[in-house]
Amino acid sequence: MVGGGQLARMTHEAGIPLGIKFKLLSDTPQDSAAQVVSEVVIGDYRDLATLRDFARGCDVITFDHEHVPAEHLRALEEDGVVVRPGLAALVHAQDKGVMRAKLDEIGVPSPRHRIVSDPADAAAFAAEVGGFPIILKTVSGGYDGKGVWFVRTEEDARDPFRAGVAVLAEEKVDFTRELAANIVRSPHGQAVAYPVVESQQVDGVCDTVIAPAPNLSAELAGQAQNLALRIAKELDVVGHLAVELFETRDGRILVNELAMRPHNSGHWTQDGAITSQFANHVRAVLDLPLGDPRPRATWTVMCNVLGGDYPDMYYAYLHCMARDPQLKIHMYGKDVKPGRKVGHVNTYGDDLDDVLERARHAAGYLRGTITE
Repeated sequence: MVGGGQLARMTHEAGIPLGIKFKLLSDTPQDSAAQVVSEVVIGDYRDLATLRDFARGCDVITFDHEHVPAEHLRALEEDGVVVRPGLAALVHAQDKGVMRAKLDEIGVPSPRHRIVSDPADAAAFAAEVGGFPIILKTVSGGYDGKGVWFVRTEEDARDPFRAGVAVLAEEKVDFTRELAANIVRSPHGQAVAYPVVESQQVDGVCDTVIAPAPNLSAELAGQAQNLALRIAKELDVVGHLAVELFETRDGRILVNELAMRPHNSGHWTQDGAITSQFANHVRAVLDLPLGDPRPRATWTVMCNVLGGDYPDMYYAYLHCMARDPQLKIHMYGKDVKPGRKVGHVNTYGDDLDDVLERARHAAGYLRGTITE
């Protein structure tokens, strides 16, 4: 696996019961996955020679991020390395302009959009879609709200162009909530779909995921799952695909983003599904039969733990574990920094209000925003 973050850490954990020998390319020995994987190569994924050396002896290469340069992925594939997902699929998660063009081509509903060249062009786009505000995004390199701007005036539109990469303009969608459809697809075409979830954001960062999405009609949930399955097939995705969606006020769903790796909106599956997103990603990239994605409980809630006042979690654990013996805590081994994702918690049960309260209390206490 290329990338040493928490996604790699949890994917490695899912491979342990299968006896999978896991090799990691990590930026530093302190990275989340590098702390727990036995075979770690420290190196820069942006260096082709490093990637080629790392790939020797690997049966398959997969990723915990989308940032490996496309030309490097092409070189690995030309070397005969099995890369899953392959470049032809992964480019749609690397480049938002390419993604939007492909989704348009295959008839997938998305916000109105186009590439813009400067602030004046952004203002012209705003006029086309009914005026400001609009959303501007760098086509590559953004995550967790980075590389995304909510733009109210032409003057506001200057910052995105200073990044030196192409800028995508999108209409501001009048949506009621954000959803995510998570699916996993194998090389031989088997695919499974998890329940559609509601994803709640705070300051552009995922805060809470509710599985399944409350009060989502069976018709719209089915549309979202079928849309994700169709995208995976059309793009020839192998492994986990997260399709982030807007549910609009007029009852439609629009595709916001794609991620071709395990995803924050699927962390609930560790404790809430028969087979987690991580276990199914491992199965998919190794072309093994996929596991059952059905939920184990009526409701599962995931809350992210962001860095706060507690650099040492031990005493916070005492409170959280004593208060809720069913609570599942997943920490990433990261240094605690304000606002940084350092872990998540999962709760489950039959009463949604109770499950939500338990998850939010635990996440807040681990962060230090709740003290009793």
